[in-house]
Amino acid sequence: VLCEVAADCKVKKVVFISTDKAVRPTNIMGASKRIAEMVVQSMDASSVQTKFCIVRFGNVINSSGSVIPLFRKQIAEGGPVTITHKKVTRYFMTISEASSLVIQAAELAEGGDVFILDMGDQIKILDLAEKLIYLSGRSIDHDGQGEGIEIKEIGLRDGEKLYEELLISGDKLNTQNDKIFKSIEDYPSNKILKQALNDLYNSSLENNVIKIRDILKEHVEGFEEAKNA
Repeated sequence: VLCEVAADCKVKKVVFISTDKAVRPTNIMGASKRIAEMVVQSMDASSVQTKFCIVRFGNVINSSGSVIPLFRKQIAEGGPVTITHKKVTRYFMTISEASSLVIQAAELAEGGDVFILDMGDQIKILDLAEKLIYLSGRSIDHDGQGEGIEIKEIGLRDGEKLYEELLISGDKLNTQNDKIFKSIEDYPSNKILKQALNDLYNSSLENNVIKIRDILKEHVEGFEEAKNA
């Protein structure tokens, strides 16, 4: 609806903020994000005056969804600091870097672009927790008997990945900015997508979760729910 209104009002550019969770998703949230990307791609293909683009990236430090504020709160309360799995890794970038690159990507947009931000190497969440504990002036309690902060492993959440990806196809193209890349990714025809959206809408009204999952699995490449989902 937002894309249609933007096109009707002849908005110059629309930038859709996406997430690495849209790539080979393991839960409905990630799959629905990829469907939303497809909507934006499809709208651009049929739009004359409005250019639509997508910017896909990972975690932003100190944003509302970031794990860092939670870790700080847990440390301030004396612990434990909870992580889901010792091998979990994630991409991170600062709020200022993310917002700057999103604006620059919008300037580069030619229409239908899927931009990927260079987020560097993935960071182990366990290492991040340890560093935050040390930076707070505390030590780590390794056996539950000391005075330091305990790091507690609580298990992966439903549909949670050990690591994240930013590319579906595995191929990326350079842009004028060495921190911004383009990904060439397929999407269904407007007719197929409209039918899928209509089916999703009707299934939602019926609260038919199984049908919703089946529709997403049919149209989202690589969507495979995690075993614990």
